[in-house]
Amino acid sequence: MAKKRSGNQTVIQEFLLLGFGDQPETQTVLFLLFLAIYIVTIVGNLFLITLVITDQRLHTPMYFFLGNLSCLEFFYSSTILPRMLATFFADGETISVNECIVQYYFFGFLLGTECYLLTAMSYDRYLAVCRPLHYGSLMNCRICLQLAAGSWFSGFLANNIVIYFISQLVFCGPNEIDHFFCDFAPMVKLSCSDTHLTEVVTSILAAVFTLPPFLLTLLSYICIVVTILRIPSTTGRQKAFSTCSSHLIVVTIFYGTVMVVYMLPKSNTLSALNKVFSVFYTILTPLANPLIYSLRNREVKEAWKRVFNKCMAAA
Repeated sequence: MAKKRSGNQTVIQEFLLLGFGDQPETQTVLFLLFLAIYIVTIVGNLFLITLVITDQRLHTPMYFFLGNLSCLEFFYSSTILPRMLATFFADGETISVNECIVQYYFFGFLLGTECYLLTAMSYDRYLAVCRPLHYGSLMNCRICLQLAAGSWFSGFLANNIVIYFISQLVFCGPNEIDHFFCDFAPMVKLSCSDTHLTEVVTSILAAVFTLPPFLLTLLSYICIVVTILRIPSTTGRQKAFSTCSSHLIVVTIFYGTVMVVYMLPKSNTLSALNKVFSVFYTILTPLANPLIYSLRNREVKEAWKRVFNKCMAAA
């Protein structure tokens, strides 16, 4: 859908999300695969949120942040996957320009928030491993609330500025977005406005709001590794590493794929590779979060057993 503008330009009112291409033989398989991932992600994160809220033994800073992360992943998946699943029908999914901007708003807001939440969690693990005697005073209830609120507010603030600049752009065609969601680069590429200022501002904000949390997370884990290596006993090293291994896996998957996607040259030949790596931080990270913490974390498994036994007893 489009409408006429002054001159010979036609303003585009809808985009077409192309998703994963036009190979009919793979569409059904991919649809069922991503549908299963979506269901497991939603159920898994809701399960973790419920455990953290209901089990008194999980009322600690680590699980407070994990509950926040699971809540974020729940909304994150729901922002991306329902629209993506719709692209497997027909030859893509039409989405209005305004809806596309709204999707990018929530995507960017939640992505930025996740960077800061992962940093808060790495700081929590740093204190637990490197400064255990001061952990209770340095990671109290007030500090936890401030770190969580600051994470959500930072993602909100950064993305509001970006959305303001994107909303000023005019789109005149073509209208096909070669992606499975409305990301910044493929969307801005379709604008017939001067996008130089928008791209510069977005790059600066991305650096300001994502580089510091990444460096702080990296620094925390360098300190953690150094401290663990100084522990004389093998058992002590294994116990110390087990307290942060789950979080380290999630951080590695998230930051590793985000860096690959946004540092790759923006060319047509790499668009397919870009989409594949985008799957990791938009779809697989929210899935990995509940699975990793459920399968690798002893306290979560014990909490699940307690809940299961209570349900069996009630039945």
